[in-house]
Amino acid sequence: MKTAILFGATGLVGKHLLSLLIENNEYDKIKIFSRKDIITKSQKIEKYVIDFNELEKHKDKIVGDDCFFAIGTTRKVTPKKNDYIDVELNLPVKISKIAKDNNVKSFIYISSGGANANSRNLYLQNKGKAEQEIINLSFEFIAIIQPSLLLGDRKENRIGEKIAKFIFKSLSFIFIGKFKPFKAIHAKNVAKAIMIINERKLDDLFFTSDKLEDLNIKI
Repeated sequence: MKTAILFGATGLVGKHLLSLLIENNEYDKIKIFSRKDIITKSQKIEKYVIDFNELEKHKDKIVGDDCFFAIGTTRKVTPKKNDYIDVELNLPVKISKIAKDNNVKSFIYISSGGANANSRNLYLQNKGKAEQEIINLSFEFIAIIQPSLLLGDRKENRIGEKIAKFIFKSLSFIFIGKFKPFKAIHAKNVAKAIMIINERKLDDLFFTSDKLEDLNIKI
């Protein structure tokens, strides 16, 4: 039996990942690391409510087989640039390094479509830099998940994102050929694809929206 480590269990993708991990018979333990307590009745769950600024205090708990990182933020929620970079770049890098030091075998990082370390867009730049740092750690298995616009119910109200979703859905027919990786995808389908990717240890390093949707079709 295996132990899963999950960061971001309350997020759009993370909450679906948690449900799938609970249902998966390969895992008898799921370690959840979060800032706030998470209500769950599953006996598999081992909860750790921590201050992410004090990760070193909890490094001995970040031990298991597969680590899933699904934490993200926005400039609206985290308006200060340095704090934003801490969450989007420094946090996944710190956690991946601790996981590597603790001999965690697999690391699955939920990044973003268009991630690029050289991008002028700070969001895409952070994601791209984090990807590079994680890849350089050479886990036994790494998957970089690069979904385009995520569909699903969020806790916070994002007006700009609602408009973008409407546009993406209305113009979904144009996302063919080389534009397929940029098609919007439901968070639940991303989570389902991640479980397949990790279970089968698929060779591709990067998984864009079109690859994630293809995996759902083949289930």
